[in-house]
Amino acid sequence: MALNRLELLSEHGCFGGVQRFYKHASSEIGLPMRFGLFLPPQALAGQVVPLLTFLAGLTCTEETFAIKAGAQRTAAELGLALLTPDTSPRGAGVDSEDHHWDFGVGAGFYLDATRAPWAGHWRMESYLLKELLPAVVSEFTLDGARQGLFGHSMGGHGALTLALRHPGVFRSVSAFAPIGAPSQCPWGRKAFTGYLGQDEITWMAHDASRLMAEQPTAPYPGGILVDQGLADKFLAEQLHPEAFEAACAQAGQPLTLRRHEGYDHGYYFIASFVEDHLRHHAQAFAA
Repeated sequence: MALNRLELLSEHGCFGGVQRFYKHASSEIGLPMRFGLFLPPQALAGQVVPLLTFLAGLTCTEETFAIKAGAQRTAAELGLALLTPDTSPRGAGVDSEDHHWDFGVGAGFYLDATRAPWAGHWRMESYLLKELLPAVVSEFTLDGARQGLFGHSMGGHGALTLALRHPGVFRSVSAFAPIGAPSQCPWGRKAFTGYLGQDEITWMAHDASRLMAEQPTAPYPGGILVDQGLADKFLAEQLHPEAFEAACAQAGQPLTLRRHEGYDHGYYFIASFVEDHLRHHAQAFAA
């Protein structure tokens, strides 16, 4: 599978590997999309390496994690390719203010919208699972049998839900400050109403806590890693890690939920613990 009209936007030597940013025409989205890809030195030498995809949060782009997290050093050591998709379609001509709903650009929520005006282009789940990931694995000769998924905030929600909705695709999953129960928080309720409509039954298919609670057995027996800062201003109202923790306990899913004093919601927090997440995934790939 090839990416339509793949265009290299920039390339940067990085810890013996290369950080690249690309643009391509997406058949699922119907618009141009961008992504970042770090190829470690092992990949440049011809080795087939695992692929670890990071889903960023609200207002972020394909560049945010690549520039701010400092993950490439450890990825180069461990031989991991890092994929950073953009967070939503751009250039759709949808004026969110006209629809009294101010998410949209930068807030794809990693699902396929079913409600106008978003349904035409906001197909992030299909874009990732049906188009981008398979094509990147093929285009860059990566190991499709060793894929991991992690993310932050809205992207942490995406990582958890997509890992649960697509069993067998990902060998490992982790998250930083994820929206753990989006049907119970203002961010999630607003996004679900805008993208999916008023019927809350349809929301549950995209709620990580509900999805986990319904698992008959532990979907990731090697464990899920979640880091949460206790100085995060969104913790009490938006994130609800305790709901995901309870769901994991109900399903018998091993979970390491680390709560950190003094850390907020931003990339200083992510940079402080990103090495642990890369090693968590590398351990799963080696099993």
